[in-house]
Amino acid sequence: MLGKRRKKTDLPAVCAVIVAAGSSRRMGGENKLLLEIDGVPVLARTLSAFQKCAAIRDIVLVCREQDIMPYTELAKAFSIDKLCTVTRGGETRTESVLAGITAAPENAVLVAVHDGARPLVSEAVITEAVTTAAACGAAAPVVPVKDSIKRIENGNIAADVARDTLAAVQTPQVFRKDLLRRALTSAAERGYSFTDDCAAVESLGTIVKATHGSYQNIKITTPEDILVAEALLTREVK
Repeated sequence: MLGKRRKKTDLPAVCAVIVAAGSSRRMGGENKLLLEIDGVPVLARTLSAFQKCAAIRDIVLVCREQDIMPYTELAKAFSIDKLCTVTRGGETRTESVLAGITAAPENAVLVAVHDGARPLVSEAVITEAVTTAAACGAAAPVVPVKDSIKRIENGNIAADVARDTLAAVQTPQVFRKDLLRRALTSAAERGYSFTDDCAAVESLGTIVKATHGSYQNIKITTPEDILVAEALLTREVK
C-alpha cells in the first residue's frame, strides 16, 4: 500500500483539494487518471503524495459524477485515509475548485489545490508552498522556462520575450481558504472562468508568492507523458 500518515506539524489546518473532473480528451478517450505508472494508477500516486505529506491534514477529491464510486474504491485500496470527501465537480475548473473548497472541513485554514494528473509531486514542493502560504496567504510552485520564447503576430516571429522573467506555474497552489473562495465566487459572478487559480486570486489584487517547483512535477496530458513519468521514476530509484 502507498498511503501512510506522517506526524502532524505546527502549520494551520490544510486541506488538499485534488481536482480530477476532466474528460481526458487528449488521452484518446481513456481515463488518464486510471492509467498506470509503473503498476500504480496516476490518481493513486497523486493521492498518496498528499497522504504522506505531514503538512496536509485532509484531502477532498473533486471529480465527475460517474467517477465518484470508482475513485472512492481506489482511495480505499491504497489506504488514503486522509480523504474526507469525494464530491462532484462543475463544468469549469472554477466551478470544480469552488465545489472542493465548499466540501473542505470547516476548520481548514488553507487549501492546497492540485491537479489530479500531477502524480509525481514531491513532499518538498507541497510543504514549501504550504509554509509560504501560511505566512503570506497565497503561494504557488514555479519552474524557470527552458526554451527561448517568441511573441507571434500573424504567423510571424515579432519579438523575443526575456526568458529570465518567465516561469511555468505548477500545483499545488495554496491559499487561505476564505481568500480563494472570495476570488472564485467573484469570478463566477462576473462570468469569468480561470484555468489557473492564481489568476483568480490575482484578479483581487492579491500577490501570490512563487515557491520552488520541480521539473519532475509533470502533468499527465498525452500518452507520451506516461512514458516520461515512468522514466523519471526509474531515474529516481537509481
